[in-house]
Amino acid sequence: MPMFDMPLEQLRKYRPPLTRPKDFDAFWEKAVKESDAEPVEPEFRPIRDYSVKEAAVYEARYRGFHGADISCWFLAPEKPGALGDPCPCVVFYHGYSGNKGMPHQYLHFALQGFCVLAVDTRGQSGDSSDPGPYDGGHQMGWMTVGIMDPEQYYFRRVYLDCLRALDALRHRPEVDESRIVLTGMSQGGGLTLAAAALAGGRVAMAISEMPFLCHFERAVRVCGAGPFMELAEYFKKYPGREEKAMRTLAYCDAMNLAPMVRCRTIVTVGLWDEICPPSTVFAAYNRLKCSKEIRVFPYHRHEAVAAFAEEKVHLIRRFAEEAVGRRRGGEK
Repeated sequence: MPMFDMPLEQLRKYRPPLTRPKDFDAFWEKAVKESDAEPVEPEFRPIRDYSVKEAAVYEARYRGFHGADISCWFLAPEKPGALGDPCPCVVFYHGYSGNKGMPHQYLHFALQGFCVLAVDTRGQSGDSSDPGPYDGGHQMGWMTVGIMDPEQYYFRRVYLDCLRALDALRHRPEVDESRIVLTGMSQGGGLTLAAAALAGGRVAMAISEMPFLCHFERAVRVCGAGPFMELAEYFKKYPGREEKAMRTLAYCDAMNLAPMVRCRTIVTVGLWDEICPPSTVFAAYNRLKCSKEIRVFPYHRHEAVAAFAEEKVHLIRRFAEEAVGRRRGGEK
């Protein structure tokens, strides 16, 4: 399909007004305090017969927000290399309705000297639970779960689960907490932005690929496919609920959270993307106040970009090496 959204020149300048409710900051401060008050209770069970001996692989779990059981893979190099000891860590969040995959998908990082934490999103197709509760019903999928109450909204809980992954890493002596990178594609890209925003200065770098969960007001009106359609279907059934539901969504809009991100951030966007339209991605990107870059792929739909996958490895490696260099320079 041809480009369907705004011209690139317009996208680069696109800064729609933020839709933050007046209590937006207080809402998230309260939520983070609630989360911090709950124990994380991480467990790391080694897979002792894993075939690649150069990496230690663990089945990991931690307690998500309000009692969810969050399942992860944790990988660590058996012997620290040039990237230092303790090691930098890459945290992966997956796409909508997906899961954390299998350990081999992350070996290229562990074999370079990184730790990896790959996180299953609550209630989706991985092994993480979602204990709820949520008042009322919802459209098929997760976009409208708890949508009539910001305190109950599904993605509020997901964002806090993602933040709590950083607390779980505190229990691993292999992890250098000053060199944590967050990354993900689609839903994972949106979760990357949200977790980086809520983490304050605890994240060193974020790489958000074709992020979902941005600029809800536009997305629900221009998307022709994908999870944003769940909102359209819900509003078609319950037109009287749209205003209240959109207020809930505003708290979890990555566009509204973007100004809170402090770390270096790299975003990708496909100009043929109907699932996460370019204007929604640029709406969030243009609100970032941190050191930032965007990679524009003019002919890509909502899909992984092979060329960027290669670049991403080099970007994260270079970040970790530069941090080691600065540390050694400061020790002289």
